[in-house]
Amino acid sequence: MIEILKTTDNKLIELGINEAQSGSWFNLINPSYDEIQKVSLILNLDESFLRNSLDVDERSRIEFEDDCLLIITNIPIMEDEGAYDTLPLGIIFTQRGFITVSSKKNKIISSFNKDTAASFDTRNKTKFLLDILFRSTKYYLRYLNNITKQSEEIEEELRKTMKNKALFQLFEVQKSLVYFTTALKDNYMVLQKIMRISQSSKQNTLLKFSEDDIDLLEDVIIENKQALEMVEMHRNILENMMDAFASIISNNLNIVMKFLTSIAIIFAIPTMFSSFWGMNVAVPFAQNEFGFLIVSVISLIAAILAAIFFAKKGMF
Repeated sequence: MIEILKTTDNKLIELGINEAQSGSWFNLINPSYDEIQKVSLILNLDESFLRNSLDVDERSRIEFEDDCLLIITNIPIMEDEGAYDTLPLGIIFTQRGFITVSSKKNKIISSFNKDTAASFDTRNKTKFLLDILFRSTKYYLRYLNNITKQSEEIEEELRKTMKNKALFQLFEVQKSLVYFTTALKDNYMVLQKIMRISQSSKQNTLLKFSEDDIDLLEDVIIENKQALEMVEMHRNILENMMDAFASIISNNLNIVMKFLTSIAIIFAIPTMFSSFWGMNVAVPFAQNEFGFLIVSVISLIAAILAAIFFAKKGMF
């Protein structure tokens, strides 16, 4: 899918592919082969710039080539309820336009629409880039808050019952945090490179930073660093929590096994007495009319004494 948009008088207008003008925003969501070729021809752009952004395993980076600048950053996405992942987002600068490329529809890019057109300008490419990066870090922080609440709910459930479902949910949360950690670290390196570009004395025709843009870039770096610190803190907490619950599960298993072993021994005592008195040989009380009752009482007393012994040893 291709959308070609442009800011005009604080409004976002949609253009046809042959109406693209300077300052237009080309938004590509999972584009087809033909769409990639069309955009490449219109903007005189290497197709690899577009294809690299569609690779789900692509790392965040910056690349210059033939008056074109490619910035790949990883943005957070929510796959299912409670499951989070990251997605490469390609942001490409050319002399004629601004391009965003992603393999899936996502909330970061979708938030830049006709309803929010007054808050961004496609003609100011540098500011638009920083707005996208800032929105991405805000979504990281928002999803981290959701993960925190989700972890607390799972922990509360695990305190009541050790169900596999809750443990698998905890594992999914931990996996999401691993994705976030890797993405935020790579994004931080990209942001540092953008900061060096903004401070470079070398003339840059693609990225032009004003004082306000540099202030916004610093805010993005601070937010990214805060998100990274939060992710690492939550990862440490979850790792310790998983270890603690593993120990609790092992301990509970030992308690259950001790209890069952004790019960088996206690029930084995009456069985032993009945086996002895069931043999076809002379046994005590064989001629006594109360023999069965006497043997039953003796076996019961022996079982009770064994139960008292195990109780004192903490087997129950």
